[in-house]
Amino acid sequence: MVNVKEIFTSIQGEGPYVGYKQLFIRLCGCNLDCSYCDTDFDANDSREYSIQELTNICNKNSDCHSVSLTGGEPLLYTDFIKEFAEQSNLPLYLETNGTLPDKLKEVIDYITYVSADIKLPSATNLNPMWDIHEDFFKIAIKKELFAKVVFNEKINDFEIHKITHLCNKYDIELILQPMMKGNQLSVNSEFMQNILNKCLNIHHKTRLIPQVHKFIDVI
Repeated sequence: MVNVKEIFTSIQGEGPYVGYKQLFIRLCGCNLDCSYCDTDFDANDSREYSIQELTNICNKNSDCHSVSLTGGEPLLYTDFIKEFAEQSNLPLYLETNGTLPDKLKEVIDYITYVSADIKLPSATNLNPMWDIHEDFFKIAIKKELFAKVVFNEKINDFEIHKITHLCNKYDIELILQPMMKGNQLSVNSEFMQNILNKCLNIHHKTRLIPQVHKFIDVI
């Protein structure tokens, strides 16, 4: 059994798989407290599901590209991930904050796609985690990996240097995601273009992709 905050089908609104239909399983709890987080993953009003119940839901949604395990932080549930992966008819797409490399090591063989955050101190108000993210990428690179970076007007050249060189080292896509305030972008077009260009000067696999689902008003 596992506590699930919500389960639903929708399009993926972030990263390189924007527009693909996915089955989203939002798990409860997180090991971080990012200042910009707008997701309700509290265990209140959650529901327990068995592996069989979730497998049955997957079978009814076989037109989905994959199952997005999201949260919160799904790597808090490694035992569940291993058991669920063995029965799911859909590949697993892990949406993670990229800070639990030891947990990832337990389940990497069960995952197909890894969407890993790089947490910027300027956006999260958290301490830098560059070394932790690198340890995470060393494991995640075994699968299809891309990095997602939420940024606001406080992003600085040092952070740009760190994220681009990290993605260069592992030759992965870097997805720049401007922070939202409600359904509005927190930065203007000129600022976004400037940040994109700075990143492209160092890492050519950089893309600017806002949260598309918020613009088209889907969950």
